[in-house]
Amino acid sequence: MLYSENELNKRIKAGCSVYYFYAAEEALVRDAAAKVEHALSKDDPETTVLSGPTPGVEEIVLAAGTISFFGGKRLVLMPLVKPSAYSDKDLQEFCDTLADTENAVFILTSVLEERYGKIKPGKREQKLITACEKLGYCAQVAKPGRTALQGMLRDWAQEIGASFAPGAEGLLIDRCGEDQFLLHNEVEKLAALADYGTITPEMIRRLGTVTLDADTFDMVKLVTSGQTAKALQKLQVLLALQNDPILITGALIGNYLDIYRAFIARKSRRQMAELAKDFGYGGKWNYRLGNAEKAAGRFNRRQIERSLKILQQLDLDLKRSKLENDLLLQKALCELALAGGNR
Repeated sequence: MLYSENELNKRIKAGCSVYYFYAAEEALVRDAAAKVEHALSKDDPETTVLSGPTPGVEEIVLAAGTISFFGGKRLVLMPLVKPSAYSDKDLQEFCDTLADTENAVFILTSVLEERYGKIKPGKREQKLITACEKLGYCAQVAKPGRTALQGMLRDWAQEIGASFAPGAEGLLIDRCGEDQFLLHNEVEKLAALADYGTITPEMIRRLGTVTLDADTFDMVKLVTSGQTAKALQKLQVLLALQNDPILITGALIGNYLDIYRAFIARKSRRQMAELAKDFGYGGKWNYRLGNAEKAAGRFNRRQIERSLKILQQLDLDLKRSKLENDLLLQKALCELALAGGNR
């Protein structure tokens, strides 16, 4: 079941005893769990927090069976549970305890692995999901689309007395990505800069955090436009900020793969939306592939393939060469410039 705030409110009013939220990102499940906790905390229940990915079965049993001092149900929070880390026996006892509890309300969350844009629970994860679906409200919290995410940014700003200039929230997503933890922090930082007035695009360009993908794509654009010296300067900034050379290389490879896919799509006259769906780009495809499509016009197929081979060799060299990592990266950028892309 996908998360629905209307359905959640119904279950809270009905006195549900188990709430389980799972998603690919911690921020998504944290926010959903916080809504339940806030609603149930109005009655001021005693609260027990069982931290860690695998709270012991004895702890769970004790929390479930302990009668609240004030006579109401105890609120038991189990953030970021990892079902796959339990043995089959312990997981079964875990599920049985949830089914037998009379004195507690459980709020559980998990972050599950996402593949090709979809969550595919493992055997033990599915067991806990099935148990919680029978006992209470169990829901997958999906990533918000771009429009919904822009709305969240506006709401966060409004909560602290600020607002976004038209189009500024979209620019913030383009530069920072879709990680809600990062975006929430950026809104607070930019609101303070704006003296809790209007957050403008200029403020975001001046102070907003940029993701590694965006930074490395800036390097690609500089290389492909013949500005290799500026690309090397950008690289030095990334290294000075202690970005891992292997992660920089991985981001560069991702940039060139985006360009390659966009290039092939153009040749076959496929729409970018189809390409995004095939490769699981998610809500940010229009930004990533839009940039890649523009860059693809500077390349022929041979040049892109040559560039990918250079980056593949760089990845291998970083893991086994005795040369300094910054020298290997500089060498690779120069080779990328020679490989073409500025035709």
